[in-house]
Amino acid sequence: MNTARGATWIAARAAWLVVFGVLATANSAGYRYGASDLAFYAPAIMRQLDPALFPRDATLLNVQADLTLADETIAAIARLTRLDLPQLFFALYAVTLGLLAIAALTIGAALYRDSWSCIALLAAVSLRHAVPRTGTNTLEGYFHPRQLAFACGALAMAAFLTRPSPGRRYAAVIALLGAAAALHPTTTLWFVVALAVAVFVAEPRWRIALTFAGAAAVPLAWWMAADGPLAGRFQVMDAEWTAALVEKGYLFPLRWPAGAWIVNVGLAVAVAAIWRVRRASGRLVPRETALVLGCASLLTVFAAALVLQTRGLALAVQLQPARTFWLLDWLAIVYVVWLLVEGSGGPRRRRPAIAAGVLLALAAARGVYIMNVEFPDRPLAQIDLRNDDWGRVMGWASEQDRATAWLADPSHAAQHGTSVRVAARRDVFVEAFKDAALGMYDRRMAFRTRDRVAAVGDFTALDEARARELAAQHDLDFLVTESELRLPLMFEAGRLRVYRIGN
Repeated sequence: MNTARGATWIAARAAWLVVFGVLATANSAGYRYGASDLAFYAPAIMRQLDPALFPRDATLLNVQADLTLADETIAAIARLTRLDLPQLFFALYAVTLGLLAIAALTIGAALYRDSWSCIALLAAVSLRHAVPRTGTNTLEGYFHPRQLAFACGALAMAAFLTRPSPGRRYAAVIALLGAAAALHPTTTLWFVVALAVAVFVAEPRWRIALTFAGAAAVPLAWWMAADGPLAGRFQVMDAEWTAALVEKGYLFPLRWPAGAWIVNVGLAVAVAAIWRVRRASGRLVPRETALVLGCASLLTVFAAALVLQTRGLALAVQLQPARTFWLLDWLAIVYVVWLLVEGSGGPRRRRPAIAAGVLLALAAARGVYIMNVEFPDRPLAQIDLRNDDWGRVMGWASEQDRATAWLADPSHAAQHGTSVRVAARRDVFVEAFKDAALGMYDRRMAFRTRDRVAAVGDFTALDEARARELAAQHDLDFLVTESELRLPLMFEAGRLRVYRIGN
């Protein structure tokens, strides 16, 4: 009987994980291979697997790759599993959603009184949304190391709340944060801060030891800043460097509009208010207050970073401290669902089941609308490159010499869904959006992107003379465009043409 009930419990959990995965993917406008930030991560991983790739763009890619272990970690997984990157990224995307769902169900089981309340939380988490002006979405329609690191951090929060044995509790927390650090160090940093403060609050007998441990970490931090991975990060961002990043407004919270401040600070206010309701109604669980205080401490970190940004400190920008609000957004969702579904009086009759049904219906309806009205041409999951004109051009490009350099519209990744670097594994003159983001880590790279975008100018007006001039100046080989030009035509797919522009 126990075996049968255990099998039923596992099957039910697995079914809800599948439901969550489908809802989350639909609410993210479908899964797409190589989209958005993978314009950086995928080439960096490709270089780990084949160091001969990107002989020209390696310098650009390394300004971020040298600060993270994501490329090494995922390349190691690729070697171990022997999966091609499109299949591996989809598998890691599924793992990310699975871990996030498990974290939500585990935290819900700790804080809620009804199992349907946990399902309501799962449905709420599937409703992808942006955390205002932070450059972060709660879910992405592609695999992102940052998302997987966040899922590991959320599981570390769950372990902190639910593991009764201190030994097992903190072993799980450390292991999960270690896994997160191997994927995305800045996301992990905010979880480390929040959980370190939470442990300090929850374990009075450890406070002296934790204080000494923190003091002992100061020399390590000094080494990291002087000679380690953060060497040179304490330089000042001058006005010209900052101006080159003007399109990346999420890096500079002091420029946020009032609405962004109201929403993000409101997350902390909502958490504090609902915590007070839970305390007044006797609903607090062990270590819950410690976790809330740990997350609240991130406001202090954020404020300190703003002070350093006023001094122009590059590191205070590069750490992207606005993303601390992502953790507060997560905790606010957990608390708001509790308030709406159970409240201080506890679950009433069928209220949790009804609330779960309503939220599931809302998530399903929103997902159907996004997939069928906003993005009707997208499948639910596009695991490899699309077999469209861009995909065929990139397939041909991937067969050319790996030393070739390509010129395309600077916004080509946004237009076609994947960049030349991802789709063809070839160097490209400039990819405006991701190259600009990499500029926050290196002044020279920021100016390189700015100058190259300016050099291309209006891509639709690019003529033969200007294409040949750019090729001569930057040793370029091929041009991808929709324009009809008097240049040697090498390949054609639909409206896209590939011309040879180099010698």
